[in-house]
Amino acid sequence: MRAVLQRVTQASCVVDGNTTGEINKGFLVLLGIEEADTAEDLDWLAQKIVGMRIFGDENDLMNKSIADVNGDILLISQFTLFASTKKGNRPGFTRAAKPNVAIPLYEEMIVKLAALTNKKIETGIFGADMKISLVNDGPVTIMIDTKNKE
Repeated sequence: MRAVLQRVTQASCVVDGNTTGEINKGFLVLLGIEEADTAEDLDWLAQKIVGMRIFGDENDLMNKSIADVNGDILLISQFTLFASTKKGNRPGFTRAAKPNVAIPLYEEMIVKLAALTNKKIETGIFGADMKISLVNDGPVTIMIDTKNKE
């Protein structure tokens, strides 16, 4: 499981002209799921996202978590995070989980993040053609891969 975590001052997702999710200060999380991912990966990643201290404190040091700043999360499914670019110029996506595996894990991530933050998690629509807008704060962008836990 991979996540690209972007600290934002605002972010939104639009599908077919309708806003499906919108936040102000918080994280835009792009989530990629591969076939080998498990509930253990999901739990670890959710804890990592919520615990990540990348918001500025009173000294402008990155010491505060999303809870410390009362931030929100916009979670977007992003199978292209598992693109293989080794051969040629057209990426392959064979490592990305098929919907029957990815959708339940994506939905569980929504539930897990909501429980950990005690907030509603804003989302896109799995598999839809989504238009994501964001104002990256910093910019701060962190990549997390559950295969690199140790």
